[in-house]
Amino acid sequence: MVRARRIRDFALLGASLALLAFCREAWADCSDLLAQAPPHGEARAITARDLVELRDIGRPDGALVGNARPLSLAPDGRRIAFMMMRAAPATNGYCIGLATLDAKPGSTPRLIHQGGDIILGAGDYRGVILSTGYPVLLAPAWSPDGKWIAFLRRDHGSTQLWLVAPDGQGAHSLTRSPVDIEQFAWNADGTALIYSSRHGQVAERRTAAQEAMAGFRYDDRYVPMMDDKPMPVAAIPLSVTRLTMADGSVQPGNAADRALLPPDPIHYEVEPVIANADDGRRAVAQNSTPNPVSPMQISVTTASGGTIACSNPACQGRFTGLWWMPHGGPLLFLRREGWNFGTMTLYRWQPGTGEPQRVFATNDVISGCVAAAARLTCLRESATVPARIVRIDPGSGRSELLYDPNPAFASIRFGKVKRLEWRNDRGLEVKGDLVLPPGYGGSKRLPLIVTTYRSNGFLRGATGNEYPIHLFAEQGFAVLALDRPLPVFAAKQAEGDPVKLRAVNDRDWAERWSMQSSVIVGVQRVIDMGVADPNRIGITGLSDGSSTVGFALINSKRFAAAAMSTCCLEPWSVNSTIGPAFAAMMRKQGYPPATSDDRAYWKVGSMIRNAATIDTPLLMQLADREYLTAIDVFAALREQGQPVDMYVFPDEYHNKWQPLHRLAVYERNLDWFRFWLQDKEDPDPRKADQYSIWRKLREQRKSRAKH
Repeated sequence: MVRARRIRDFALLGASLALLAFCREAWADCSDLLAQAPPHGEARAITARDLVELRDIGRPDGALVGNARPLSLAPDGRRIAFMMMRAAPATNGYCIGLATLDAKPGSTPRLIHQGGDIILGAGDYRGVILSTGYPVLLAPAWSPDGKWIAFLRRDHGSTQLWLVAPDGQGAHSLTRSPVDIEQFAWNADGTALIYSSRHGQVAERRTAAQEAMAGFRYDDRYVPMMDDKPMPVAAIPLSVTRLTMADGSVQPGNAADRALLPPDPIHYEVEPVIANADDGRRAVAQNSTPNPVSPMQISVTTASGGTIACSNPACQGRFTGLWWMPHGGPLLFLRREGWNFGTMTLYRWQPGTGEPQRVFATNDVISGCVAAAARLTCLRESATVPARIVRIDPGSGRSELLYDPNPAFASIRFGKVKRLEWRNDRGLEVKGDLVLPPGYGGSKRLPLIVTTYRSNGFLRGATGNEYPIHLFAEQGFAVLALDRPLPVFAAKQAEGDPVKLRAVNDRDWAERWSMQSSVIVGVQRVIDMGVADPNRIGITGLSDGSSTVGFALINSKRFAAAAMSTCCLEPWSVNSTIGPAFAAMMRKQGYPPATSDDRAYWKVGSMIRNAATIDTPLLMQLADREYLTAIDVFAALREQGQPVDMYVFPDEYHNKWQPLHRLAVYERNLDWFRFWLQDKEDPDPRKADQYSIWRKLREQRKSRAKH
């Protein structure tokens, strides 16, 4: 009987996974990838589908990393090209397209190519390559003569280099690489495309297939929570290839070719921000010390090789872009400044003839800018306005709309968003965006949900995009979207070793106490404003945000409900489930070894050790590749009769990428907080089992409290 039941269960699971696979392969209706006109009529409530189906240009969190830019400028400066992406829940896939747009107001974009699968990013994690589930930045590139646009496209598990004419004709794949193409660039005269791939993975896969016959040795290649086989090693370098356009021949690239490509995308590097002028001048902004969060400093080199120093405070800080205006014009630079770097400010400076002049400052996020015809063309977004393409006049600071990919959001009603600023108990600057329900007049206190890690640009779903901020607000919650302060190791300006810096954070749980104070002080601010009900506070998080949630549940009774997207750093996970390389690194950072019984160390940081006292209702929605790090926590809480519920999503990563899963996560998180903080249930009969389980958890909690 048991065996038969298991066979049936596995069959059902297989059918479910097959359905997801079929959905992704099915044809998606992408006819509206270039958005239609906004609907008319009264403002309406936001929905989960609005957030999931948001059209993205560039990264979906308002924070571009490195020097890559999603907007590609034609050589004549008159047109831009960009990739667009929109989730398609009907097929559990994505609509992806390449569009062009005249770089002037009133233009209409043209979709010149469409198709392909989402390209997910990866990173070097303790010597192996792990997928993150987060989409890579899709950045097309015009040929120097303006006749072609190159871009990456993924089909059937393979990412290749493609080419298309600006009128949409002649689209074709240029490469048939046995491994993914990761980067590309045109050479100066457009006679060749330079691209990189990890060609060494071909031999690695061949060796792994042979090794499998005799059994894999358990070593630093293993990350048990991710797979039961060794992961690809990060030591395999990128191979650079030159593809000659005239005849399609390929040959290994040289040092000059390699210099055209950005650094290896799987290795996190703090890149300098560089701008070269048409008259030979060069501007560079780079960190002033080895510490990756140290202030950057701008330096300028003249065409003759001389140096122009800038001692003005505006030339030091955190820069997201540098651009020269044409014909010997000034240098423009965009700087994050103000309280916890919450303001973006554009400066104009003519080196050698005065001090930098501030053009404008805004709480909006401006990113991905390219310079053309003495203007900047950029992406711009705010807390309630998704990213749009705008043109900025660097003289007046005036911003003109070029293209809004999400015009329907103009008809959605949003509540007020107020920027709050405070210091934690270490004196570090913290900021947060307080989002109120539409029409809230301040006459009553509201349940409050805290989202963690970052609050940046359009407030979609916080870091990891699982906690729908504006949807929470629409349902009567106040939301404090926390933007974390600088890490504790920021004080060690001269230190650049990442292990030593992390050890500074981990010593005596310093970083966790810093984040705990950041949250508690911010919540108290909202309570003191008369907005938050102190007895109905919820907290959420992914990754570092989940660590903040767990630490808060151990060391505070402030929270009445919580939700995690990842979980947890515990003795078992530190020493085993994330693999031997991770365990060795954690030893260096000061964590106890597996054979110790260091109760004093784990007293304030282990949910297992504190399971008897953690009675905050906890929802965990985890990726199948990460849930092993949570099963001991779940078991300990269940053993103690605590209210915990856990869901595992198949074929997911640290960041969940499947649209159907995103919808489910959004909806369940909303249901969870409405149940515990508002005492409300969705009458949808499909959720009957969910609420039956949660009611039992509530009754068990009440019964336990009585005893």
